[in-house]
Amino acid sequence: MTSPAYTGSAAAVPDTPPDGGVTDLRRTQSAQDAIAEVIDSMEQGVLVWSEDAVCEMYNQRIFDVLELGPRDLHPGIRRSEFLRMAVARGEFDAETAAKAEKRFEQLAPFSFDRVMPSGAVIATTARPRKSGGFVVTFTDVTEARRKELELEAQREKSRAAEIRANEALAHERDRKKEARGLAQLDEWLQSCKSLNELLLVVGRFLSRLFEGSAGELYIYSNSRDVLDGACSWGIDSPKAHIQPDECWGLRRGRLYQYETGQVNFSCNHVSDAITDDHDGRYLCIPIIAHGDTVGLLHIRFARTGTDEQDAVIAPGLVEFAIRCSERISLAIANVKLRDELRDQSTKDPLTGLYNRRHFLDRCRREISHAERCGQPLGLISLDADSFKKFNDTHGHDAGDQVLRGISDVMMDMFGGAETVARFGGEEFSILLPGATPETALERAEALRERIENNVLRYDDRALPKVTISAGVSAYPANGTSPQELLRQADRALYQAKDSGRNRVVLAAAPRPAAPVAEDG
Repeated sequence: MTSPAYTGSAAAVPDTPPDGGVTDLRRTQSAQDAIAEVIDSMEQGVLVWSEDAVCEMYNQRIFDVLELGPRDLHPGIRRSEFLRMAVARGEFDAETAAKAEKRFEQLAPFSFDRVMPSGAVIATTARPRKSGGFVVTFTDVTEARRKELELEAQREKSRAAEIRANEALAHERDRKKEARGLAQLDEWLQSCKSLNELLLVVGRFLSRLFEGSAGELYIYSNSRDVLDGACSWGIDSPKAHIQPDECWGLRRGRLYQYETGQVNFSCNHVSDAITDDHDGRYLCIPIIAHGDTVGLLHIRFARTGTDEQDAVIAPGLVEFAIRCSERISLAIANVKLRDELRDQSTKDPLTGLYNRRHFLDRCRREISHAERCGQPLGLISLDADSFKKFNDTHGHDAGDQVLRGISDVMMDMFGGAETVARFGGEEFSILLPGATPETALERAEALRERIENNVLRYDDRALPKVTISAGVSAYPANGTSPQELLRQADRALYQAKDSGRNRVVLAAAPRPAAPVAEDG
C-alpha cells in the first residue's frame, strides 16, 4: 500500500506518545504495515472512499487491474471525477456511472462489470463501511467471463439440440398419428357399401383428423353443371349447391390455398363463411379420380393464436389434407362404380326400376322377414292394356315413353321398403311389406286411377289414354313363396283383363282340401 494512501489514518497517531506509549505506537505501526503488505499482495485492486466521497486509500494492484497511470488516481481525488474519467476511457457508459453514484448515496452494496480498453473484464464490487464511506474491489474476471460465455454457448447449443430433438419427436408423433388416421380412414372407406355411408365416414373422420376445422365435401351432380353439398363438419350443413366457377381450385384444376396477408382471391362459395373462430385460411382441393374431377373438398382452419401463425397454413397440414383427398376421391370413384355395376345388374335401363332378378331376391327376403315377425305382405302384378296395339299404332319410341310414364307414377307412389320392378315388356310387379290384402287392393286401385288420369306426351303431342290391369295377392293367404304369390297375382291379372281391362282383381284364397271319407 502506498504511503500517501494512509495519510488520513496516520494523522490519527500522536507525534509524541505519552509516557509508556512508545511500545503501543510501534505495535500499531507494525500492524498497519502488515495490513498494507497484505492488501498490496492481493490480486484485486482496492479503493476506499470516505464518507464525503473522497479517496482515502488504495493499493498498488489497482493500477494494473484498472490500467491506470500515476495521474489517474491519487489521495484526495473525488469519486465523481474518478467515475467521469472511467466513462471517458470507455469502461462503462454514463448511465452506469449515474446508477453507481445513486447506490453510493443510498449506502447500498452493488456490483457490475467494466470492460477495459485492452478488452479485460473487471468485476467492480462496492460495499459500505460501518464508519461511513465505501470499500471497492476490482477483480480481473476476463477468463471467468470467457468460460461463462463458452458454457452459456454450450448450454444454448444443448437447448437448441434439445428443441430440434423435441421437434423431430413431435414431427414423428404427428406423422405416425397421421398415418394411423389415414389407415383407419382407408379401412372405413373401403368398408362402405353406399355413397351415404361414405359421406358419413368422411364427415366424422375429417372432424377428428383436422381438429378445430370446418369444411364441406361437394360432389358433381349427374348433369355436371353444379356440385351438390354432400357432407360437412364443424358447421350446421353445407350449401345445397355451388357452381363450378365459384371455386378457384376447380377453375384451375388443382389445389387452391388461401392465406391472409398473401396475394389471394377468395372463392365465392366461402366469402360469407369467415367467422370469429375460423379466419380466412382455407384449402380447396379438387377431388379427382381416374383423371375425372368428381367433387371438391373444402377445409377452413381455426385460429391458432398469434397473427403470424394465423397468416399461413403449415406445409405438413397441406400435404396431409392432399393425402386425405386422394383417399376420398378413390373411395368415391369405387362406390360410384360399384353403384353403377349394381344398377346395371339390378335395374332396368329403360325405366330405372328394379329388374326381375332383384325383385325375386327381395321377395324372398321379405317373405322370410314376414314369417319371422308374423306380418302380412302384399304383391301387385300389372301391365299396360292393349300395349302391343299401342306399339303398332304409335311406334316403339312412343311405347317406351308410355312405359317410362307408368314407371314414374309408380316410383312417385311407392317408396321406402316397397319394391317396384319391371318384369319385362309391359309387365310390372310391386312388393308391399306389411300390407294386408285389403291395403294392397286399395293401393293398386289408387295406382290404376292415377295412371288412367295421367296425360303422356310424345313428340309435342298428347298420347291416347293409357290404362292398366292389375292382380293382387297376399302372404300367407295366397302362398308362402315368391313363385306362388306371383302365380296367384298373375291369375288375378288375367281375370281383370278378361273382365274388360282397366281394373284391379284380388286373388282368391285357395279352398281347403275336402276331407277324405274313410271306408265304413
